[in-house]
Amino acid sequence: VGSLLAGCTPPAATSKQDVSSSSASQKGDKESTVQTPQQSSPSSSLEAYREGKEAASGPLKEIYFDYDKSDLKADARETLKANAAWLKANPSARVEIEGHCDERGTNEYNLALGAKRAQAAKDYLVTLGIPAQRVSTISYGKELQVCRETTETCWQKNRRDRFSVRPVGPAS
Repeated sequence: VGSLLAGCTPPAATSKQDVSSSSASQKGDKESTVQTPQQSSPSSSLEAYREGKEAASGPLKEIYFDYDKSDLKADARETLKANAAWLKANPSARVEIEGHCDERGTNEYNLALGAKRAQAAKDYLVTLGIPAQRVSTISYGKELQVCRETTETCWQKNRRDRFSVRPVGPAS
């Protein structure tokens, strides 16, 4: 968990993924033909934050959590089954699961909770037959919110796992 927390805040994040993104696209080999939508927006929430844009919505759908929980609800399991089907149909694709939280609680608590949420989704994908090495996790805690209003509706939107399809390469 400590390694997940080290790179979660935007100023301290590494650019390892950015480097792998550019090197994979420059290779031009057949493995880099993962079916991802054409997008002008960055794929990860952190890349989007850095560029002042919204993160692109990819082929994998987000899942949502109850307050202070990391267990998967029935609708989240159904969404994960659909995400697993897409991953099986695109065997060269890797995915990074981003764990997010609402604004309540300390930074440290929310980073840990986001890590638990991302790991829960990864574990379920693995039970559905997705190799663990194709799935990486990261927690952003409450740092990269999609909604900033102080309402339950807004907080619900922030309690999520987001799935970012990554270029071909080793999972971290």
